[in-house]
Amino acid sequence: MLEWLRRQIDVTGLSGGAAAADRPWGKGTRDPEERVFLEGPRTRRFELLRALRIFIEFVRGFRMLHFVGPCVTVFGSARFPESHAYYALAREMGARLSGMGFTVMTGGGPGVMEAANRGAKESGGRSIGCNIKLPMEQEPNPYVDSWMEFRYFFVRKVMLVKYSYAFVVLPGGFGTMDELFEAATLVQTGKIKHFPIVLMGRAYWEPMMAFLRDTMEAQGTISPGDLDHLFLTDSPDEAVAHVERMGIAAFGLKRTTQPRRWWFLGE
Repeated sequence: MLEWLRRQIDVTGLSGGAAAADRPWGKGTRDPEERVFLEGPRTRRFELLRALRIFIEFVRGFRMLHFVGPCVTVFGSARFPESHAYYALAREMGARLSGMGFTVMTGGGPGVMEAANRGAKESGGRSIGCNIKLPMEQEPNPYVDSWMEFRYFFVRKVMLVKYSYAFVVLPGGFGTMDELFEAATLVQTGKIKHFPIVLMGRAYWEPMMAFLRDTMEAQGTISPGDLDHLFLTDSPDEAVAHVERMGIAAFGLKRTTQPRRWWFLGE
């Protein structure tokens, strides 16, 4: 039903924006989804159909991830090759988190995301990817057991946070910083419990931590103690121990059976 409704919305030409000849990304191509959505007000019909599309994407994500079990989400750059030390670190963390009984969830792309998914899969654990549709066509990495592709970054970020009991953040760029501070803000404001946020790679993160401490905290734009939400380490042993202490013992997580699937919901 959801797929049928999504196709009907597609048929309406919902992605329409400027005339094809005026589009900077080329004649005959469709406008990037989020760009059109964020351009400002449109017709009521257009906005209603867009809201339905967003709703469908949320529901599809909820249905796919309902059965994945407790997750740890690993954030990090898509640009590190297999030969990079951070790829190796993410791969080890994926294996270690899987050994703790967690499903390893990532953005589903290459680099650090691929490495974490690979470590989980190679260790016999479960590996999930939440991929994003981009103009450069980011493809899901080959180490995910299941994956879903999202049109909207904000829907994807909800999925990466909603099902996770801890966050492991390796070096990355704008996207990684966005995900890091999204998680930190949700913890800081009490929107989610004090789930652990582990920063891995001291040399990379220490300049940022110094700015947070010496500028933001010193000038009162964050509160004393806010930085305690971020745990900085180079050691997988320390990272795993922190997740064990803050993400398992603190919230009483334990292995349970999966929720029952209902055939009439297509599960």
